[in-house]
Amino acid sequence: MSFTAIFFFVAIVGLTLVITWWASKRTSSASDFYTAGGGLTGWQNGLAIAGDYLSAASFLGIAGSIALFGFDGFFFSIGYLVAYLVVLYIVAEPLRNLGRFTLADMITARFDKAKVRGTAALSTITIVLFYMIAQLVGAGALIQLLLGIEYWMAVLLVGVMMTIYVLFGGMTATSWVQIIKACLLMLGTVIISFLVLAKFDFSIATMFTQMTTVTEHGEAYLNPGLRYTNGIDTISMLMALVLGTAGLPHILMRFFTVKDAQTARSSVIWATWIVGLFYVLTIFLGFGAAAFVGKDEIVAANPAGNMAAPLLAQALGGDILFSFVCAVAFATILAVVAGLVLSGASALSHDIYGQIIKKGKVTEKEAVKAARIGSIIISIVSILLALGAQTLNVAFLVSLAFCIAASANLPVIIYTIYWKRFNTSGAVTAMLTGLISALILVAVSPNVWNPVEGKAIFVGEPLIMLTNPALISVPLGFLGGFIGTLISKERNDLKYREVEVKAQTGISVQDISH
Repeated sequence: MSFTAIFFFVAIVGLTLVITWWASKRTSSASDFYTAGGGLTGWQNGLAIAGDYLSAASFLGIAGSIALFGFDGFFFSIGYLVAYLVVLYIVAEPLRNLGRFTLADMITARFDKAKVRGTAALSTITIVLFYMIAQLVGAGALIQLLLGIEYWMAVLLVGVMMTIYVLFGGMTATSWVQIIKACLLMLGTVIISFLVLAKFDFSIATMFTQMTTVTEHGEAYLNPGLRYTNGIDTISMLMALVLGTAGLPHILMRFFTVKDAQTARSSVIWATWIVGLFYVLTIFLGFGAAAFVGKDEIVAANPAGNMAAPLLAQALGGDILFSFVCAVAFATILAVVAGLVLSGASALSHDIYGQIIKKGKVTEKEAVKAARIGSIIISIVSILLALGAQTLNVAFLVSLAFCIAASANLPVIIYTIYWKRFNTSGAVTAMLTGLISALILVAVSPNVWNPVEGKAIFVGEPLIMLTNPALISVPLGFLGGFIGTLISKERNDLKYREVEVKAQTGISVQDISH
């Protein structure tokens, strides 16, 4: 590890710690801790959402996937980007108008039942833990490779840093770490893309023409089919990506950090442009790595291709750009896991402890203390699971998190906002059906079972051939909510009308009566 690399790592860590210290002075209430007091502007929250969303899987994984598989690697970029249209047009404003801190707050605006809140909290914690394991295992492998330290030390380093951000700075610190990370990530991506385009005489047409000859795949490199040969499986994966974003707890939580629904909508628009630009630029990262680094060197550094972007930075910009990109990748991981810890802690401390156990009778001091304890619990559990998962192939866990979010959370969000007949039984059934079906289907999928030793967790034949079961579990989630509603006689049309008005306008009946 060169002095330059150490300098960038120390600079980024130092900057984020200063932000945390600054934020800690402004975090005294539960609202400050969970939602930064609702004080972020549209562009600030948009950058923070982008910082939360553009994980190491996006920066490192997609660039490597495009480098190795061409067009098929770009499927993830398409899915992640289109997902924001679902968030913008269906979820963002109603969620902001109905909720306070968590997804469960939004659902219980219509169904004030402990079992609804508990089920929503269970879904949130499950998604967070799967997402966290994948991020921490990836972080451990990356930092181990870059800094030359043991895997367990790398996981502990990231785990301790993320806990510090959340514990002392809450959402304010987490948001600003994500904003800075998003800016650094875009800067690094733009610089590398510019250098790649310069190699092709600033002609995109020339780049695409030459890419048909620089890889072993020839013209097939620019066509679908190199990686995903099963069309149904590809559709299922894209369904999870497109619909899952609207149900991810750490993304949904960001809409409570702004003052009103209009600002929430502005946040999504900002995030969509930033995320869209980034995913367009992944084409340059992937093509550049394929052309100027080469498949053999990429695979030698990491079989999944996760080091393609850093290796491209080194090939085009030397050690300085390489060190900067590696440090940005580290900041990317820190920002994402901090957001995950906060969303998991909110479900644990606010939903389960504050609202179910204490029935909402908690002081501000108790609420903040519970939130910090919840953060520590989520962090410890995640770190322990990640330490035990080092040898497992956990790449599918991120897509599984998206699948559960699409199957368990999205149906109940849509039904709560738009279906008058929907009731408590339907809400619980929808979430449990989506959650359990996704877990069971993944447990019998090729991610877990494979006849070839080392290809999956267990040796054996999978019962289904879908690597991501969203094509089955998402309809089951909606069906579960539908059937669960019809078998219950509970109905409250007046409450629905109140929720409908508030979801679309932000005005409650109590506001009008006063």
